Amino acid sequence: MDGPRAATSKILCLFGTRPEAIKLAPVIRELQARSMRVVTVNTGQHRDLLDPILALLDIPDNYNLKVMRPEQSLSQLSGNILSHLDPIFSRESPDFVLVQGDTSSALIGALTAFHHKTALGHIEAGLRSGNRKSPFPEEMNRRLITQLADYHFAATPSNRETLISEGVAEQNIFVTGNPVVDSLRHIQREKPMSVRLKQLLNDSAHSKRLVLTTHRRENFGDTMLSHLHILKDFVIQNQDITLIFPVHPNPAVHRAANAIFSGHKRILLIEPLTYPDFIGLLSHSWLIVSDSGGIQEEAPSLGKPLLILRENTERPESVESGIAQLVGHHPEQLGRLLEEAYRQFPHSTQTSLAKNPFGQGNAAKLIVDQLEILFDQQHTASRQSFGVHNI
Repeated sequence: MDGPRAATSKILCLFGTRPEAIKLAPVIRELQARSMRVVTVNTGQHRDLLDPILALLDIPDNYNLKVMRPEQSLSQLSGNILSHLDPIFSRESPDFVLVQGDTSSALIGALTAFHHKTALGHIEAGLRSGNRKSPFPEEMNRRLITQLADYHFAATPSNRETLISEGVAEQNIFVTGNPVVDSLRHIQREKPMSVRLKQLLNDSAHSKRLVLTTHRRENFGDTMLSHLHILKDFVIQNQDITLIFPVHPNPAVHRAANAIFSGHKRILLIEPLTYPDFIGLLSHSWLIVSDSGGIQEEAPSLGKPLLILRENTERPESVESGIAQLVGHHPEQLGRLLEEAYRQFPHSTQTSLAKNPFGQGNAAKLIVDQLEILFDQQHTASRQSFGVHNI
């Protein structure tokens, strides 16, 4: 369905971090393919990591707020985003706003949509860890966005059930899969291996590649240092392991990585990779160790075992599939699980899942299909009213 109302509706898509852009990119492309009017707003929350992915996926940023400042607090970041967004909403007067996930950018975008009485759709809705302070601040962000959103695009049936249990109307929840699978499949089809990745794989060709990522605020300090010490000891004890660590640009992560890992010949500290190179590296890994939410979706899509450096997860499907395990914050648990993986997977790993819990790569189509239906159903609604009556 591509009725006149859908074609004339203006959809504002807001993002500020690399994961948001990766997951919104297929949705933006699908909206554009159906001749819908799209306005993109990039808050710049992850400025250095975000610009290359926008260029790679050919996603324009009509507005770039450039809000990131060194060592700014969450309150400062949120206030900065809010003050920049308000005049953009007034100028553009969008009919609908799409946010993704649980970042500060998504939360403030959702709040601004509410202030402007503009209908809001939340992609990746219904994720819950069960502890509102972990991950911090993402868990509370996503709960608040649920309260602000009019429509909820859930990745899994479990996410849908969570939303229903919290009182969200069933007719406003749509199970679509996660668009990260769309992006991953697009990258695998369209983007060849770079010279940099070829060299990295060549440098570690005779090793089991252990890929590490860590960046979450709740892991900063002693927890992160303990994790890194355990990983270093594991590499020292096993001569066939090479640890590859694309270091997040956050200064706290840099300090910890350099303090513990510098100088070890089988621990490669590298600059963040482009998304295609990162997916390529994961595809050639033996084991992934990470506190990332997105990697919990990418690992099942690639069939790679994952140790999650967290006490809980809002993506239990990755654990239930058997491909991921929670580590918690106890160093001895990480050490035990590393040794267990070493015994269980003596060679390169590739686990085949009967069904990817996060979808088959058609989430963007399902999301935009539903938007067209919503626009058609509400074509006479007034923009002067709240929520579902504002499309």
